[in-house]
Amino acid sequence: MRAPRAARPLALLLLLLQPLQFKFLRMHLGKSEEETEEFEDYLEELLRPGPARPLTKDAFQQRTIIDPTRPLTDPEYCTAEMKMKNVHNKFRCVREHFFLQVAYEELQKLCKNIFVPCKNGVKKCHRSRQLIEGVYCNLTRGVRMSDCEYESSYRQGYVLITCRWQNDIQEIIPAYVNDIMTLDKHVKGGNIFYSELEWPF
Repeated sequence: MRAPRAARPLALLLLLLQPLQFKFLRMHLGKSEEETEEFEDYLEELLRPGPARPLTKDAFQQRTIIDPTRPLTDPEYCTAEMKMKNVHNKFRCVREHFFLQVAYEELQKLCKNIFVPCKNGVKKCHRSRQLIEGVYCNLTRGVRMSDCEYESSYRQGYVLITCRWQNDIQEIIPAYVNDIMTLDKHVKGGNIFYSELEWPF
């Protein structure tokens, strides 16, 4: 009989946890019943077959909105922040991700803007009317957490997001950051002009 693959010890451990062990965690680690239920839901989502469920409002905020005190130009920003914010797809590295330095409420207002084409050309995104700062993370190495390494690129531009309805809170919420459309800087006659890059209309 072969031993389990070394790359999956955490998943194996999670599979072996039983409800009594959750009760033990709650009693001995000081976790509330609500925190324990959230953890159980998280494990259920990780271990269930099929694609991941869409992010909830709280999960989107936690994974996307960033602390304004940390410099966005740090070359190690993404590799560290992806681990800190637990951004993965069932322990697999995500290919790309965006972090935004904006209030969640401002981002949620974008869901009321008219539809515009996403970067793939499908007209189902909403575009910010103001420039937003953020960091684009592009996977350069790794397949599974915590081996994921990312290239970090500071961006300032118009944000494209998709939105969805969250039934339990009865709100339209941001679901996914599709892109940050950067600006191209031109100097003409001593004046600086900006034009949108790759903008489809």
